[in-house]
Amino acid sequence: MAATLRVCSLYPELMNIYADRGNIAVLRARCEWRGLGFELAGASVGAAVEPDAHDLFYMGGGQDRDQALVARDMVETKRAALHAAAGRGAVVLAVCGGYQLLGSEYQMGDEKLPGVGLVDLRTVREPGPRLIGNCAIEADLGGGPRVIAGFENHGGRTYLGSSEKPLGKVLRGHGNNGNDGYEGVHRGNVIGTYLHGPLLPKNVWLADRLIELALGVELSPLADDSMEDAAHASARRAAGV
Repeated sequence: MAATLRVCSLYPELMNIYADRGNIAVLRARCEWRGLGFELAGASVGAAVEPDAHDLFYMGGGQDRDQALVARDMVETKRAALHAAAGRGAVVLAVCGGYQLLGSEYQMGDEKLPGVGLVDLRTVREPGPRLIGNCAIEADLGGGPRVIAGFENHGGRTYLGSSEKPLGKVLRGHGNNGNDGYEGVHRGNVIGTYLHGPLLPKNVWLADRLIELALGVELSPLADDSMEDAAHASARRAAGV
């Protein structure tokens, strides 16, 4: 019997800026094209989640007002479950605003948004321009370094704790804070990144790798990924790599 990828989308109606819901569509397609099952559940404000009921948890980015609501609700209703899920090896993928909430806090002027503390990082809204533009990083999620390309647009600067590993090294763009040359965070199967556009349609190799990590399988290549390869090449060209 074929395996089934069980995905939980966190706050899908609030955290979906830049059409980040496209990441879910790619995961579904990559599974179905291989004969794998795909199940999607959603958990929004006030809803608890079961840590063992899902193989992959996903959260996209959102506007500041929505992010503030999500931050407090996630700590109150989902923090313990997310820690339990990450502890057993479930994949957690958080993009942009979702990424900023993986750490301890997001300081926005006089307001401090709490994070769920899955990783050691903090984000600060510092003076200066937003970090905007096409971006490419070199990341290694097993099998050697690969390029992840996308688009970043964030006012917050994220700083990793000394024990944390970034998702990748910036080849072009700003990354976490525009200064240290790194982008995202990667601890176990917890991944946070500022790159969207959306992320997975431009980097289907990453979608496949997330499925492998979530299910503990090795995927065979698909017969024709020419359109997906073209999208990745276009994203890389846009970033200048």
